[in-house]
Amino acid sequence: MKMINKIAKTELRNLFYSPVAWFLAIAFMVQCAWFYTNALQYMARWQDVMQRNNPKFKDWGQVSLTMNVFLSTDGIFSHALENLFLFVPLLCMGLISREINNGTIKLLYSSPVKLRGIVLGKFLAIMLYNLLLLGIMGIFMVTGACNIQSVDFGMLLSAALGFYLLVCAYSAIGLFMSSLTTYQIVSAIGSFVLIFILTRIGALWQKFDLVRDLTYFLSLSGRTEKLLKGMITSRDIIYFVAIVYMFLSFTLLKLKGTRESKPWYIKARGYVAVIAITLLVGYVTSRAAYTIYWDATARKAHTIHPRSQAVIKELGKEPLEVTLYTNLLGAGASRGFPESRNIYLSEVWDKYVRFKPDIKFNYVYYYDYDRTIDEGTLLRAFPKKTTKQMAEQMAEGQDENFSRFQSPAEMRKTINLLPEKYRLVMQLKYKGRTTFLRTFDDNVFWPAEQQVAAAIKRLVNARLPKILFITGDLERSIYKKGEREYRMHSIAKENRFSLLNLGFDADTIALNKTNIPSNTTALVLADPKTNLSDSAIAKIRQYIDDGGNMLILGEPGKAQVLNPLLQQLGVQLMEGTLIQPSKDEMPHMVTPYVTNVAGNLAEEQVFLHMKASGDSLKVLMPGATAMAYAKQGPFAVNPLLKTLGGETWLKAGTLVTDSVPPVYNEKEGDIKGSFATALALTRQINNRQQRIVVCSDADFMSNLRNNESFMGRAFYSWLSEGAFPIYTPRDDPKDNRLNISSAGAKTLRVVFVWILPALVLLFGSILLIRRKRK
Repeated sequence: MKMINKIAKTELRNLFYSPVAWFLAIAFMVQCAWFYTNALQYMARWQDVMQRNNPKFKDWGQVSLTMNVFLSTDGIFSHALENLFLFVPLLCMGLISREINNGTIKLLYSSPVKLRGIVLGKFLAIMLYNLLLLGIMGIFMVTGACNIQSVDFGMLLSAALGFYLLVCAYSAIGLFMSSLTTYQIVSAIGSFVLIFILTRIGALWQKFDLVRDLTYFLSLSGRTEKLLKGMITSRDIIYFVAIVYMFLSFTLLKLKGTRESKPWYIKARGYVAVIAITLLVGYVTSRAAYTIYWDATARKAHTIHPRSQAVIKELGKEPLEVTLYTNLLGAGASRGFPESRNIYLSEVWDKYVRFKPDIKFNYVYYYDYDRTIDEGTLLRAFPKKTTKQMAEQMAEGQDENFSRFQSPAEMRKTINLLPEKYRLVMQLKYKGRTTFLRTFDDNVFWPAEQQVAAAIKRLVNARLPKILFITGDLERSIYKKGEREYRMHSIAKENRFSLLNLGFDADTIALNKTNIPSNTTALVLADPKTNLSDSAIAKIRQYIDDGGNMLILGEPGKAQVLNPLLQQLGVQLMEGTLIQPSKDEMPHMVTPYVTNVAGNLAEEQVFLHMKASGDSLKVLMPGATAMAYAKQGPFAVNPLLKTLGGETWLKAGTLVTDSVPPVYNEKEGDIKGSFATALALTRQINNRQQRIVVCSDADFMSNLRNNESFMGRAFYSWLSEGAFPIYTPRDDPKDNRLNISSAGAKTLRVVFVWILPALVLLFGSILLIRRKRK
């Protein structure tokens, strides 16, 4: 060990007595200073502007400034890692080649120092120099702790660990390349090439099951991604240790080989053995059962919510089986191909495997097509082609092996995926029960925590909340796609926030033919066009008397249809239409604000933000009327949505929306005031709280207006007593405010970009000049 330390000390002396190490350190410092102060100054400038102009401005809300300044695409760590491969090879290119050129390698060989000591000593020197680079980064981390309120230290330390491990891995590669040639420039270029190969190797041969995990393990690309964001895993740590071990071993074997006269195949066995050991260790330690996780972020941003963890825990020790069905002719097919498998597992399942390592993953590839799905678009692209011929052409275009894909006849023997529109879908299986976990045509594509937790809950719970929509009197339909209907928020498989994908069972019920089941969670009566039959009203009244929960939605001009039923609740729809003049919208499109009572219905993110910021939240209702209710009636009544008194009035009579704007006329019966457009009714019955929601507009939950779906989800959550959706809210980050002004950031920029590097340059120059004189 003493000899290793002496070699390391000598090598460090050589580094700092040469201009290369100083210039690399200064260049690295300037780069870090530039990107740190650039991001800091931008945020500080805008914070000053917001503070001067917005009295309500407190902080940046959901923006983590630690992430923004240090880890965004323009952050200091991102740019440092992006350019790191330019620094390290230049630093390592002469570690051994310099000894060979100077002839000192013979002295080392003849000394009592073992080859292992030479290699480890030189690598230790580079590791210590790498600590200098980390120290330079640490200057900005400490400064960031002063500049950012409640900076996320865990995230920064994890990112620093990732940075150091990567630079050490690059150094091991540079050390090995230095042993291969006497030309330092060749060594540097070789390091560049090898780092490039290891960065890209993860994309090679991903179609083949035999080598997919091996090449993916060897890849440097993305290895620091989790570490930079604050997620430390034993898998990533061991990867970097294994890479360092592999290239240090290669260096040792190369130096031994120059002193031994053995056939090349004997020497090659050593390299093969090292590679085999590295791959074996990497493969075993990357298995979920042997992986240790540590979420170092302050708010555990990379760990699934405790509620999701509780759902996973319900699975117990029974295995969960996940089958990914990929249709060559279906939507999202490329994300399910073999070459995307590791990305799929990382993006979707890694955070769940952490809590249930025994999840089994299966993959089924097939081709099938139905023209009703895309209205014949694919057939027009491949005219006069059969389904098989189209699939063959698609396989050729995607460079996929067509023999991998099952035919429609083969697939239908086991499962029919036409109801899932033959798109990329996952089927979960547990204790013989199955359910689908879907993908979606949005920016996220894969299911999020809410959808995954809901799907697993379907497997472990025999009874889920059942929402029944009344039919028979021209109510809004959950099966039609028309703009006024309710399919999108109820049973639409393509909508990640539909009741179906959030854990509810939605169905219809014709009260003229069927009684209301006792296991109904909530009954929905949405804008009937004709008067309800006496039989239907009787059944609904009995359901309410028994304590059943209900959602009732009406429309202006139809008070006579619902008021006979609402009378039992102490609520009445008033005649007329609410008017809210606006330069942009038609006058009947009102925007009532969300009350504090409504904000407590569910943990919708917009509600949480509303309460945290103190700002008001409004909902667009395209055609609503006012509601009157008895304050001392059978139910306790609380408004959920209310219009502002100074902006709205209730227009009596018929409203013409495509003519001149209506004018308030008290003589015609118009009424000004603040009116409730949604009410929450509660009472204690049968040892539980009965909950009913009444709305005076049915359009705001329609297919066309699904952008207001957060309000509908809150209704259903409240009616199901919070069972679903399974909300996974995250607190706003605490590091969302700067402690420095724009002027201070400018001063800091001058200090870090100009003054500090100049001082280091001066110190290094003096040291080198004095060394040369000696």
